[in-house]
Amino acid sequence: MSECVIPTLTSMEVVESKSVLPDGWKADLSNLKGLDLTQPVLELMRRTTSRLPQDVIDALVKGRDAEEEGSRAFNTLNDMVRNILLADGNVTPLCQDTGTVIFFVRHPYGLSQRAAKKQIRAAVVQATKNVWLRPNCVEAISGKNTGTNMDPFHEGHPVLHFEEWDRPEIEIAVMLKGGGCENVGAQYRLPDATIGAGRDIKGVRKCIIDAVVKAQGQGCSPGILGVAIGGDRVTSYEKSKELILRKLGTAHADPKMDAFEKEVTNDLNTLGIGPMGYGGNTTALGVHVEEMYRHPASFFVSISYMCWSSRRRVMTISSTGEVSFD
Repeated sequence: MSECVIPTLTSMEVVESKSVLPDGWKADLSNLKGLDLTQPVLELMRRTTSRLPQDVIDALVKGRDAEEEGSRAFNTLNDMVRNILLADGNVTPLCQDTGTVIFFVRHPYGLSQRAAKKQIRAAVVQATKNVWLRPNCVEAISGKNTGTNMDPFHEGHPVLHFEEWDRPEIEIAVMLKGGGCENVGAQYRLPDATIGAGRDIKGVRKCIIDAVVKAQGQGCSPGILGVAIGGDRVTSYEKSKELILRKLGTAHADPKMDAFEKEVTNDLNTLGIGPMGYGGNTTALGVHVEEMYRHPASFFVSISYMCWSSRRRVMTISSTGEVSFD
């Protein structure tokens, strides 16, 4: 019988002691043009690759404890928890596939996006040299690997989304999206006669269930799903990925959509697919849904699937220069 692993992460004092930022480091947001984000983004990468968010850990433990002790599902989830502790303690990647690196940057007026892009890319190169990231950026046709995680010509990787806002602080969120879970994402155009899905919430539910059934544990379940209803083919997929940044267990602002998310998650966990497709009660850790406006002729449902190793983290640089990580 497997030992039931208790998920106790290293203390924040230990995490801080390994920081690449000097003690007492502060940013000068009064001089946005001279601000260098390279080191704080590098620290963000260090923490993201090796330390899973607490809400994801809690969901995995809850799923494990709902499985029959000694079953394949229980042992698989228990090994996931064991892996979490090893990665955290040794500051090593949670998974050998450190994924596509996706940033969402929100900043006040005055920050140079060109300069910030250059600095973030430099941090990704250094994180790759430090072996916190696997070099995952290859030329599409030849498969030639740059070795740096850089797309040198079109700057398509890492992926960067910028948004100027009216708040004084800078917020940088990063997501490491593994290739396996990316492969089982899906986009549906409704109505879809093949699955009997019409242009309504019942049709959306059928799309979600169909995508997870087709995945059959691929993409490293239990998964977290971001689901965008509406938009166009591009904005719908972008929104579905952004939804994965939302913490598990946070309620949707719309009570009806909140109830739908919970209902669909429960439905998915009755499919018997289980962790890694081994069977069991834990197929999905959560479903996050957002409705968008659309063209009257189009009705897209875009589903982004995130693996159990949901590596995401948000760094905030306050108006007074302090850095915090959530």
